[in-house]
Amino acid sequence: MGRMTMIETTMATGKTKDLLDKTQAQLGRIPNLYKAMANSSATLEGYLNFRSALSSGELIPQLREQIALLTASLNVCGYCVSAHVFRGQKVGLTMEELMLNRDSQSSNDKTAAALGFVKALIQKHGAIDDSDFKSIKNAGWADSEVGEMVAHVALNTLSNYFNHVALPDLDFPRVEATQEMKS
Repeated sequence: MGRMTMIETTMATGKTKDLLDKTQAQLGRIPNLYKAMANSSATLEGYLNFRSALSSGELIPQLREQIALLTASLNVCGYCVSAHVFRGQKVGLTMEELMLNRDSQSSNDKTAAALGFVKALIQKHGAIDDSDFKSIKNAGWADSEVGEMVAHVALNTLSNYFNHVALPDLDFPRVEATQEMKS
């Protein structure tokens, strides 16, 4: 049982109900993490708006999920690791690729460079050095894409940290946050 109340659409009113209804329409369900966020309509709205803005950015859905999975792995967020393995498979990533991504690796060199940059960004708390930036640029990533990578780390760190506080029940197939995944 989680630490925070899970706000169901049947108990929600006003803006919170509108946000949960919109989430239900978009995703076909309301993940428990969002139900916990719904305790504050400002938090849920901010998260959903940030997520929506980034979903129309330059990064492809697969890379967005790979960044989310790596961020969750580094933040040891079991709920989010499970959610992003699930979502990663839905956008066409293989379990083998997802296992690589959790260790900031990829079968694609350009993606591996992006994940290496994301890992450095997280481990250095944003204070990357010139060699980190040069490496991502040498891999062919544009400044706009690098900016979106930073934003995706921020978005996913928010959900990871919120999960650590709320501890919602897992409503995705379980994947251990600190152990290798099985095919």
